[in-house]
Amino acid sequence: MKRFRRHGHELNRERIKQDLFQFNKTVEHGFPHQPSALAYCSSLQLMAIGSRSGAFKIYGAPEVEIMGLHEENAAVTQIHFLPEPGQLVTLLDDNSLHLWKVRKSPDGLSVLKEESHFDLRGQPGAPPSVTTITVVLPHSSGDVLFLGTEGGCVFVVEHPSLREQEERTITQEAVLQKVPDDYQSKRSLGSVEALEENPRNPHQILIGYSRGLIILWDLQISEATHQFLGDLLESVTWQRDGRQIISSHSDGSYCQWPVSNNDRSPQPLENKVPYGPFPCKAIPKILWLTTKQRTPFIIFKGGMPRASYGDRHCISVLHGSKQIAFDFTSRVIDFFVVDEGESKSDSDEPSALLVLAEEELVAIDLKTPSWPVIQSPYLIPLHCSAITCSHHVSNIPVKLWERIIAAGNKQTSHYSTKPWPIDGGYSTASEPPQRDLLLTGHEDGTVRFWDASGVCLKPLYKLGTVGVFVTDADHNDNLNQSGEDEWPPLRKVGSFDPYSDDPRLGIQKIHLCKYSSHLTVAGTAGQVLVLELNDEAADQEVACTLVDILQDQDTFKWKGHERLNPREEPVHFPAGFQPFVLVQCQPPAVVTSLALHSEWKLVTFGTSHGFGLYDYQQKRTVVVRCTLHPSDQLALEGPLSRVKSIKKSLRHSFRRIRGTRASGRKRAIPGNNAAKVQEANARMDREALNEMELAPVQRRIEARSAEDSFTGFVRSLYFADSFVRDGSYHGPSLWAGTNGGTIFAYAITIPSVERRMEEPVTATQVKEIQLMHRAPVVGIFILDGRGILLPEPLEAAHDLSKSPDMHGNHMLLVISEEQFKIFTLPKVSTKNKLKLTAIDGSRVRKVSVASFSSNRVEDYSENGLLVLTNLGDIQVISVPTLRSQVRYECIRKEDVSGIASCVFTKSGQGFYLISPSEFERFSVSSKWVVEPRCIIDIDEGVGTRASQQKAVQDGAVVKANSQESEDSHQMLSGMTKSEDDVRKTAEIMEHALLNDERVLLEIQSTLESDSALTDRLSFGHLDRNSKNSTGIQTPKQRMINGD
Repeated sequence: MKRFRRHGHELNRERIKQDLFQFNKTVEHGFPHQPSALAYCSSLQLMAIGSRSGAFKIYGAPEVEIMGLHEENAAVTQIHFLPEPGQLVTLLDDNSLHLWKVRKSPDGLSVLKEESHFDLRGQPGAPPSVTTITVVLPHSSGDVLFLGTEGGCVFVVEHPSLREQEERTITQEAVLQKVPDDYQSKRSLGSVEALEENPRNPHQILIGYSRGLIILWDLQISEATHQFLGDLLESVTWQRDGRQIISSHSDGSYCQWPVSNNDRSPQPLENKVPYGPFPCKAIPKILWLTTKQRTPFIIFKGGMPRASYGDRHCISVLHGSKQIAFDFTSRVIDFFVVDEGESKSDSDEPSALLVLAEEELVAIDLKTPSWPVIQSPYLIPLHCSAITCSHHVSNIPVKLWERIIAAGNKQTSHYSTKPWPIDGGYSTASEPPQRDLLLTGHEDGTVRFWDASGVCLKPLYKLGTVGVFVTDADHNDNLNQSGEDEWPPLRKVGSFDPYSDDPRLGIQKIHLCKYSSHLTVAGTAGQVLVLELNDEAADQEVACTLVDILQDQDTFKWKGHERLNPREEPVHFPAGFQPFVLVQCQPPAVVTSLALHSEWKLVTFGTSHGFGLYDYQQKRTVVVRCTLHPSDQLALEGPLSRVKSIKKSLRHSFRRIRGTRASGRKRAIPGNNAAKVQEANARMDREALNEMELAPVQRRIEARSAEDSFTGFVRSLYFADSFVRDGSYHGPSLWAGTNGGTIFAYAITIPSVERRMEEPVTATQVKEIQLMHRAPVVGIFILDGRGILLPEPLEAAHDLSKSPDMHGNHMLLVISEEQFKIFTLPKVSTKNKLKLTAIDGSRVRKVSVASFSSNRVEDYSENGLLVLTNLGDIQVISVPTLRSQVRYECIRKEDVSGIASCVFTKSGQGFYLISPSEFERFSVSSKWVVEPRCIIDIDEGVGTRASQQKAVQDGAVVKANSQESEDSHQMLSGMTKSEDDVRKTAEIMEHALLNDERVLLEIQSTLESDSALTDRLSFGHLDRNSKNSTGIQTPKQRMINGD
């Protein structure tokens, strides 16, 4: 009966765990790493960006994003939207062409599906370069694609079958028949550099060859009707009325050519080098946009003077007498212009220029005379300066949220007021249940505040700390500085700046108290700043206090960098967080841990040498403790590196074994022969190793030597109101854990509120705990009498959590790299422990407290520990029972930087860097999942073969409209009537089946089966950094996640 009850309890617990925990990788925040292609769809107002990893995303309005991932591990070199809405083709660098279509998933969301792919193959024995695709032109009819190649041929491929029409291939031999004799004598015209369709005559296309020849090809008669002879060609574009073409060349020039029936081989109307007369770089792309005022916009990439500005990445815009070269800090990939003009109009109405650079996306308002930058709602370069640390704060109070936004709005006055021009699709995701902040520290000394509540990581406010110190860096970060009065007229745009004038400014630790609006940040050179939020700008001095961590120990000498010198005069601080206290650690080593208690007005900080406690209300040091071991000389070298001696570890392991198992079986060895004694001891040590029994899910924890380097490295700091002296009195305390497994406990005495500024705060050491195996202390927490973790400072005072139980016995939870251990308080004795399950040798890298709410029972939730190991696994540990609840594979163990950058939230979510510019967001909670849920409305009754569907509202799937489109699709060129009849029959069958409820249920069950895994669906998110397919979860979970 007991066994049956235990089994029933386990089943019930498993059901509860399913309601609480579910692992999902939900969305990627930031800018895609190594972008390689850009495309724009004017009809749907969508944009697509491809990357070298083989992934690409479609972007629309904020929170509208759909991801596609090629099976081939090849870079995306080109993306083209097709005339048929919701379809696009991608070209990879392995010369494969892929057709994609936006479809509806079973839950009504828009997803990308790869329909087919095509490999262009040449004649047997021909070199591969002959058929290497250089240009793709989707024809406006939607029937064919034209593919230009390096061999100079233009191949024609049917759409949507992606079948080559060999009889329509445009060869160089056919072209040479209509060109002058001096071109016929050449061996080759070069590769095809440009293919452009006449906007007023779909039967004419321009073909541009790299050696300078441009021909106008008539598709009806399969002949070249015009030829334009120029220099080495880069690109060609039409004017909107179809009467002129513009070509750009490798010498930095562009030419304007007339197109008329009177002259089949005209001379250029204009040949101009914009930045001449000195040699200039090539112009890879040019656009000529007419306006109603007859003054064209000329926009081109490159063309800068080679000698002086050849290393600049520029997009130039010319409009009448106005000319500006927008200067980017990273290489320009591509650009396009958003046109507000009607399709049948003879003039363009350019409204915005969007430029994809290697490290950022920049939108420029062409309607406003000053051409300002439009602030992006997504694709923000998180790595504008390298990210050095992260800090997440959940459930921000409304007042603090509004004050931060107000301070941030004052920093964005130089941006355009024009809304974001890409606004296709719409999001069906519900409003975020709370306001969350993600703070990122950067190498240049800035802290950026991001709205992490939803799918888009929106910038709110930027804090700069460089103004506090005397450095060569310019802390007046003005992106509007320009040299437009000089030549070339350069204007710096974009926010990406990878260079830091002083690496000592880098932010290493951040702590924000959301109740008091106090913020503390710590940096690379031992600087600790305490800041408060002010709604008005102010000029004030920042008080600086030097804290000697070594406490005048002569045996240690710092060999690293010098400290930063603070400014002595008052500093002007804009509205926002303003520093009022500066604590400078000596030696100026990297701050490794930081904690703030705004109710007690205390801040504590740790370095590789020790830790200090500072009273920022009285602006005085309370206590300093040096934790250096005599062997910690490497901690004084500056750069942090962990050195471990395997020989010492083995020796101490044998000593431990000898002292436990083997000591009971040793017997005295007669004689004084030292060699025999050593041989006998070694033999018994080997026997003890062989006979030692280990639990199947636990490994032997290795003892570490006190002489190992960096044992004084302070890893964790923790404030708590608990019982540290005796069981009858509780009070403020400070806990510090080191890399050598030592925990220091200090009892803090804080004067009453009336005498707070008169009497000093004092701290007395009351405990020192040494872990047996000297493993680094990763986290310290205290549990109240009910076994619940103590709330954050001021949390209970604001009625946002229950008051802790101060009547029962408190417990100390110590988390080391090796194990979890609970001690009783105030008498420190072991109560419970959990060794990390590690036959595979995993160690704790990150730990945080999280609350997990049930997705089925409204008011049920559990608190636990979120743990990340060095193997990239995420575990949830229950408290206080210390039982492992779930374990998921999250990050590849080889991704050391990703593991180091991980930060958890209070709701069971997390972020980690999958590249220098992207955060991957994941969730372990089954209830709180932030993921893109978007719909792109496509009129499937016009220009498609599928029947028209209604829009999906609130995530509900609406059945397909029963009205069938009469003219669903035009016949492909060269298609036979029988093939068309077969297709129409298939359409009718498909329409009939989709209106049969039984068939619909059968299809749905099939999609939810394991066989659906073979379908190459690409959904709102596909992880590129997962270890294996288990990261995608089950098919049912994929549909829930928008996948």
